Amino acid sequence: MTTRHTALIAGLVLLTAACGGTTRSDVQQQQSSAPAATAASSAAANPNAPIKQGLKIAFLPKQVNNPYFTIANGGGITAAKEFGGEGKEVGPSDASASSQVSYINTLMQQKQDAIVISANDPNAVVPALKQAMAAGIKVVSYDSDTAADGRDIFVNQAGAEDLGRTEVQLLAEQLGNKGKIAVLSATPNATNQNTWIEFMKDELKKPEYKDMELVKVAYGNDDDQKSFTETQGLLRSYPDLAGIISPTTVGIAAAARYLSDSPYKGKVKLTGLGTPNQLRKFVKDGTIEAFELWSPGDLGYLASYAAAALASGQITGAEGEKFKAGKLGEYTVGAKGEVLLGKPTVFNKDNIDDFDF
Repeated sequence: MTTRHTALIAGLVLLTAACGGTTRSDVQQQQSSAPAATAASSAAANPNAPIKQGLKIAFLPKQVNNPYFTIANGGGITAAKEFGGEGKEVGPSDASASSQVSYINTLMQQKQDAIVISANDPNAVVPALKQAMAAGIKVVSYDSDTAADGRDIFVNQAGAEDLGRTEVQLLAEQLGNKGKIAVLSATPNATNQNTWIEFMKDELKKPEYKDMELVKVAYGNDDDQKSFTETQGLLRSYPDLAGIISPTTVGIAAAARYLSDSPYKGKVKLTGLGTPNQLRKFVKDGTIEAFELWSPGDLGYLASYAAAALASGQITGAEGEKFKAGKLGEYTVGAKGEVLLGKPTVFNKDNIDDFDF
């Protein structure tokens, strides 16, 4: 992850939510009268094929008005502009799978060339996505995967095992490998969160963590107020709680806000996944010692180029295929259609001012 991501600062401006969701685009709402680009054939990949001009790529996050997705989708829209396409963000105000399904249906009617989705539920969105794929629309999952038959490629922010284990390792270092801990997750069905949590539990089975106990996995549904309330509830239920892992940018910020104004500040350790701009003040005031994250802007950027490569016939999603992703360089499709962004970065008081996103 490169430092000083100044190009992504604008992505932190929150969107104003409408009743059913919000749409944001870097292009005018009036669509071009030109027909949509023809979907690339899945018969064979042509790595030398040029990226088609005028591709329409829609980003469907778990929810809009979430700073993390604002940055991620901003990176994707930037990438679309680079390769001569049109990028836009659409999505629900609530993090629910049923709300995402209605947007998938609308995007299919709009004849988008590709849908880039972070799934609130790995299975609930699949029937709608399969219909979109049958209509020639390429589907890229990012951040939170769908079932494999509901997409062409999954752009993973980091290895699930690495993230799950390093979250435990970060907290254990702060606790001296002792104490009761809890996890504050997003939604109960979030694919990425649940996978990371399973690796957290497996890491805790190691002998060096015999004096650490996971007492609760709570769910804030990626809602700020619910995450705040869940943090409060954890500490009321477990007054001797030593640490919290929150692998969600909404959750860790809400938990930090609660701890910073409570007697638990500095006593209950908090780590997880967040952005430097979001958590800088909590690192500096001692609420958080260290946390980690990849570049969300780069994640969206890579997903956008993957979508373009699929829609242009450069790749089909088969293992071993390669494509270029602008400033990020060349990537290779791995097993089960997974493309890995790279390793996360740990942020603390010594380096947090080197980053701006």
